[in-house]
Amino acid sequence: MTQRYKTAAGQPRIRHNDYGVLKPPAPGTWSPTLSVSVVIAAYGHQDKLDLTLAALAAQSYPRHLLEVVVVDDGTLPALRLPEIVPDNTLLITTEPGSRGRSNARNAGLAHASGDVVHWLDADMVTFHDEVEAHMRWHHLADYLVVMGYVRFVDHTPGTPTPEQVRDAVASAATETLFDEAASEPHAWIVDLAERTNGLRTERDLAYRVHVTNAASVNARLLREAGPLDTGLVLGEDSELGYRLAQRGAAFVLAPEARSRHLGTSMMMRDGEQVRRYNQAFVPDQIPVMRWLRTHPRRQWQVPYVEIVVDVTGASYEDARATVDGFLASTLNDLAITLVAPWSQAREDRRDPLRSAMLDLVLLRGLYRAEPRVRLAEQAPETAAPTPYRMLCPAGWVPGPETLRKLVEQASDQGYGLVSVALDETDEVIAARLEHTGAFARARLVRAPDEPLESAVDDVAGTRWMDGATLGFLPAGEAEPPKRGKAEDPALKREVARLRAENARLTEQLAAATTETGQGQAKPENGAAPTRALGPSTTRPRGPRALLRRLR
Repeated sequence: MTQRYKTAAGQPRIRHNDYGVLKPPAPGTWSPTLSVSVVIAAYGHQDKLDLTLAALAAQSYPRHLLEVVVVDDGTLPALRLPEIVPDNTLLITTEPGSRGRSNARNAGLAHASGDVVHWLDADMVTFHDEVEAHMRWHHLADYLVVMGYVRFVDHTPGTPTPEQVRDAVASAATETLFDEAASEPHAWIVDLAERTNGLRTERDLAYRVHVTNAASVNARLLREAGPLDTGLVLGEDSELGYRLAQRGAAFVLAPEARSRHLGTSMMMRDGEQVRRYNQAFVPDQIPVMRWLRTHPRRQWQVPYVEIVVDVTGASYEDARATVDGFLASTLNDLAITLVAPWSQAREDRRDPLRSAMLDLVLLRGLYRAEPRVRLAEQAPETAAPTPYRMLCPAGWVPGPETLRKLVEQASDQGYGLVSVALDETDEVIAARLEHTGAFARARLVRAPDEPLESAVDDVAGTRWMDGATLGFLPAGEAEPPKRGKAEDPALKREVARLRAENARLTEQLAAATTETGQGQAKPENGAAPTRALGPSTTRPRGPRALLRRLR
């Protein structure tokens, strides 16, 4: 008797990335209902593509639920569909002005109609149940990214043939096609799995397993996160994986989803050069790569924290104190969004002091050239792709270390929400730090009448902290941040010059002191020593004179 699985309205709750709560069925014991689109970006190597399509033609997954979209990224002569292909296979070509892996995969995504998108390289030979192994997970929750296990094998053009691949895959004998003993694993994924219990103990860095040679993603989640970034030539799959995480994705490692890569990967051939290239481009868009964002001052395309301050009705002084406090944080990797009805704040050009909503006019003028401050009529529902969002009422000022301590607490413990009690009168005045991915996950799994914070607590955990202990002060009690003398470049140069001058004069003083002592001779008859002969301008007049010059 087979068990029937389908995506339920009530989603299972995966805490952090511990997908152990999901229990997939054994292959061959269930009846699938979800469709899948296998998207293959190809450039050249018709012989390898033929083998990839032959293996897909022998999959155990129902044919009517499987489609394949092959994207030719400008091969000359153009690629063609061979004789052995899955029933529903489409070949398209990228436009001349839109080349590259990201563009090709995005073109395939635009034509994909499946409930799940399965990325696959054009030089892969899948085992007979590879697609089924992916899909049995996606039937349990609709916010998953599943990564299969790949081994790299030697390949000689012409062997095996597409017919041999189809027959071996269909008879569940894919391993007989290659020298398995000489094959190599996807080493860093295997190592990551061993260190994190199959990725279940990983949190912010689980996105790294979204490698588009053998990964699958829920199509709705993929389209919410957006397509691949065509501005990235390498590392585009990791960047998309990061954005999927900010939309609530959980990442599953599926060793049973097996495939063989024909030849070595670019990382295996040129690992150091690939890493060098990626480190110049990728960290700009993945804020959780903290080990590559070590510069204390520079700004990045996607900030680590977004500060949201609703300044509607706040005084100019209170709002400025709050914003300036965050701008002075030792955690510099941030952006600040000021929420207010800015369209109604109009400056009177003849009588500026009577401008409508003058305090907002002043705030807008104060920060008009500050790149980290932006204005919005209302706060967006999510801070994605920024991983953290801090909501703080106007009139409360953080200390220099406040934000850093808050974010470290949330990151180290994996909290989805850290609330900060600032004051308590008739009600608690609070700030809050939200983890973007945790809130996205909570929105996916919460019951209709359930408070969002309750679902956040389930999927990531929450905590309250005391604002005074963290360094928050009311605006009236906080000292405005000031630039230290050492931070002024001109002052730093002057200090260096004076120190050098001081060292020179100190040496001169020491020399003069020695010379004064040596220049005095005590006569045998006990008379007073005589002054050394010579012009007075040829040497200092003594230690006291030099000290006066130093002072």
